[in-house]
Amino acid sequence: MPHTTPPPRPRPPARSGRPGSLYGRTAVVTGAARGLGRATARELARRGARVALLGREETALWEVASALPSESCCWGVDVTDDDAMGQVAQEVRDRLGPASLVVANAGIAEGGPFGGSDPHTWRRVIEVNLIGSAITARSFLPDLLATHGYFLQVASLASIGAAPLMSAYCASKAGVESFAHSLRAELAPERVGVGIAYLNWTDTDMIRDADQHPVLRELRAHMPPPARKVHSAGWVAARLVTAAERRSAAVYVPVWLRAAQAVRAALPAIVTQLSRRELPRLAARTPFEPTGLLGAGGRADEAGRG
Repeated sequence: MPHTTPPPRPRPPARSGRPGSLYGRTAVVTGAARGLGRATARELARRGARVALLGREETALWEVASALPSESCCWGVDVTDDDAMGQVAQEVRDRLGPASLVVANAGIAEGGPFGGSDPHTWRRVIEVNLIGSAITARSFLPDLLATHGYFLQVASLASIGAAPLMSAYCASKAGVESFAHSLRAELAPERVGVGIAYLNWTDTDMIRDADQHPVLRELRAHMPPPARKVHSAGWVAARLVTAAERRSAAVYVPVWLRAAQAVRAALPAIVTQLSRRELPRLAARTPFEPTGLLGAGGRADEAGRG
């Protein structure tokens, strides 16, 4: 069952603020215990939003929520649980008001050859990243319809161009991109905005854990210099929140990722050519082995299902 902590602070007075301002509005962030979710919650609170933090790590969520400067509550919940998410949505509505912004950020990853992957782990990545995003949208859709709000789907460069040894993650991120495009068209007559955040490498536990695996570290090292740079979670979060204020259809962080859209049709052939050359060389140095779920968030998800 979902659990909520800590009690909400006094609600700030409502005011219109500047156009697009999130001040005094309710924002929901999934995967908010650490990494980009935590940074996004902090940025939203800094701009005056009331913040509902959702995730699997209740203690970490409580610590984040307790330090926010605006009214906030947190819920320990699995985003793939329809019933629990529906209950959380009702509790958020009762305690903080109907959500005007929902950031579907919760995500996990695993690496390694598809043929040697654990079927349950592979499936779990799809469930959290894709199905969990859809359940998040469905749970809070009544609020977004009532507030003419905005749903921001966190995607990835992997939505545009898939990489070897990351089949579950790439499939899930391509899926959330298509889901968000479809949802945007469906909700356009209702004046509900839907945006997609295309992100490159962000400094999170997931990325740091991936770098502990030689093959994944080498693959990133072979990317062009701009593409292998890791950006701070706070820097990325500030741009996501600005995109939410503007109700942007897409946000690219860093901005050069927009150029990848223009050449995405050519990317599979380029990636295949590079992989044909580089993967045998890397395999000769380090065996390809499944990584399991990456990062503290992945381990927490695994523990929560244990």
